[in-house]
Amino acid sequence: MAGLLRKSLVPDLIAQADGVGLAHPADKGDLNLSLFLYAIKENADYRSNEMVDRGGSELRFPPVALDLYYLVTAHSASDIISRGADEHRILGKTLQTFHDHPVLKGDDLEGSLAGTDQTIRIVKQDLQLETIVSFFPDTPYKLSLSYTVGPVFVDSNRTRSVSRVAERKVKLHDKG
Repeated sequence: MAGLLRKSLVPDLIAQADGVGLAHPADKGDLNLSLFLYAIKENADYRSNEMVDRGGSELRFPPVALDLYYLVTAHSASDIISRGADEHRILGKTLQTFHDHPVLKGDDLEGSLAGTDQTIRIVKQDLQLETIVSFFPDTPYKLSLSYTVGPVFVDSNRTRSVSRVAERKVKLHDKG
């Protein structure tokens, strides 16, 4: 998600790639766009009880499907006259980027998701103003966007040993 935004915003609206990162909006440091993970919830639509065959003699317990909730906030270090316009442009381009790329897959995936075949949706959420304001308890409210990203599958480390059926006995009875 951050990588997609870096490709879209740098260098036109944000000078350096490290200007986009994970942080609470009040602890943004030198970031121009902060992505704050504020909630993680299990996605019940993708819940599974089926064991995953790892080949051979081992089954892995099913992964957990999660939805990640992010607050996206723009920060400009410009003077007071142009700060608001800069932040609006950054948020506008963020909206456009996620609208044009509502799914992360393949080369868009980074970190532990890189190289997997996961497909992760990015969906805009409408939060109540009171909820968004609660993220800014000691600082003035900043216009922010909220997105749900998921499902993200986290594999289980639990496994179960199994063995193949080597012999089967069948007993037939005459119904007569």
